[in-house]
Formats: sequence, C-alpha cells, structure tokens
Amino acid sequence: MSALAPLLQAYFTDRLVRQRHASPHTVASYRDTFRLLLKFAKAQTGKVPAELEDLDAPLVGAFLAHLESEPGNNVRTRNARLTAIHSFFQFAQLEAPEHAALIQRVLAIPNKRFDTKLFSYLTRPETEALLQSPDRSTWLGRRDHALLLVAVQTGLRVSELAGLRRQDVQLASGAHVRCDGKGRKERCTPLTRPTVAVLRSWLGECGQQEANPLFPTSSGQRLTRSGIWRLVAKHAERAQQQCPSIAAKHVTPHVLRHTAAMTLLHAGVDTSVIALWLGHESLESTSVYLHADMTIKERALERTTPLTAKRGRYRAPNDLQAFLDRL
Repeated sequence: MSALAPLLQAYFTDRLVRQRHASPHTVASYRDTFRLLLKFAKAQTGKVPAELEDLDAPLVGAFLAHLESEPGNNVRTRNARLTAIHSFFQFAQLEAPEHAALIQRVLAIPNKRFDTKLFSYLTRPETEALLQSPDRSTWLGRRDHALLLVAVQTGLRVSELAGLRRQDVQLASGAHVRCDGKGRKERCTPLTRPTVAVLRSWLGECGQQEANPLFPTSSGQRLTRSGIWRLVAKHAERAQQQCPSIAAKHVTPHVLRHTAAMTLLHAGVDTSVIALWLGHESLESTSVYLHADMTIKERALERTTPLTAKRGRYRAPNDLQAFLDRL
C-alpha cells in the first residue's frame, strides 16, 4: 500500500518545483487537475482517496469522460488534464515500483484526437472598433484601451499580459516590451509609435514603482487572466454597435493574439519572424496562419492558368525582342 498524500506532495514540491523548476502557471494547472480528480473520486466512491490504488485506470477514464460532459470543456481540456495525470504517474512509477501494473494502465490511457478548425481573428475595421470601445475619459477606460492596444500589436498571451510590470516597458530608442513567455523564455517585442504614445501617457497613471503591474485593477492589484478575458469580452460586445460583424466572432485574448499574427502576415512578414514575435517553439505552430490567410491562397490562384484556357505559344512582341531571344 502506498499513501497517496506523500506521493502527491513530493511530486509537486520535489519534481515540479525543485527538479523541473516548472512555471507557476504549470503548477497551478496541475494542481487544479488533481483538485478536480480527487473531488470526482470522492463523489464516485464515497471516500477521500488515500492510496495510489484509489486512482486506478477505470476511475481516471471515468474522470476524463466526466470532464468532456461538463459545459465549457472540450477534448483539449481533457487532454491537458490527462497530461498532468500522466506526469504524476511517471513520477510514481519510480517512487512506488510495487504498483507498476496499475501505473502502466494509467499511462496507457491515450490522448483523444480532435478536429482542428481554422481560428478566428479580427479584421482591421473590427480591430479599430474594439480599440475605440473603451471610454478614455475614465481611468479604467484608458487602462483598457492601453491593454487592448498592446495585446493587438504585440500578440502577447493573456498570462504574459497579466504579468507585465512598469519595468518591462522600454519607451526610449528601440521601444519594446519584455515578458517571461511560455517555457520560461524571456522575449522582447517591439512597439509601434502609436502604442508608445499611448503607453507613455498611461505610465503616468499606473503607479510610480517599477514593480507595479502595468495594467492594475482599481485597487492597484494585478489583473488576473480571467479578469482580462472578461475585459476583452465586454469591449467586444460594445464594439458590435459600431462593427456588427464582431457579433459572429467569439472574441477572446487569444483572438487578439491571432489578430497580431495575421496583421504581420498580411504585411509580408516571414513566418519565421512571426514565430519569434509570438514566442512559438517551432514553425509548425506558426504555419496555421498560412492556412487561415485567404489572401495568400487567392494570390496563388491568380498565378494559375484556368482549366478552360487554351494553351498558346509565346511570340516575341517585335523583331528586336526576337533577335535577343535567339542569342
């Protein structure tokens, strides 16, 4: 018999924090997974799981199926929770080898495949309507406008936006914003002149301490990721009055990230540069923008010969051209 509590505690403190030096976001996500799993196990069995045997493969499978049945969850959510569970059981197979068979059955649970859909992004008129939505005569409106502008121009992830501090913004020559990205990778993203002008004005209102949040709440605390999600949704709903096409799109902070990428792509920026801009691990993550960009496909179509066109033979336009062609 292996006690579950010491194993879980060692996994989070030793494996995740000390050995892997996992980011706070990873620790929080894995923590939430086991909160949900333990709550589900208690509801199913009528007792709090105390031994590793209480989290066998049938229970884990039932938990994953339960997740997909909950509103707001999907296959991606299910797979993300399974990744956390697999990570713990990989640790457990070293610490509790006597349960190798049980552990292997849990590790054998596969990720579920899912259909990949084209993502959504805002067009230029929709982006302008969103940026005009905040009431800039108020402090909150100026904060929201600055946040939305930075999100649309830089393509930062919502966690990166929430973590920005005053000291992360450089508005002198080579203006840029610095963030700690996914996988603990530091990244600097350049800022356009309009964004610099807005941020220079905003810095006078968000507190003087360098460690202060760049986008604080009215009480001076850091905006949470869920708070930014609600902020974006609120202004997207308001922007529908000026640009009704926004109503057909589910506007989230990640949609603003996609919008930044598509703006760069339409401007002719190479996908390798866009990958660096967004902090992608590989070019494969950036290739989805090529699939979503109809303008690139339309330009390719224009270069093709229609199937109904008759094949012709090139004829030089004049005698001089014909002479040069014969050389």
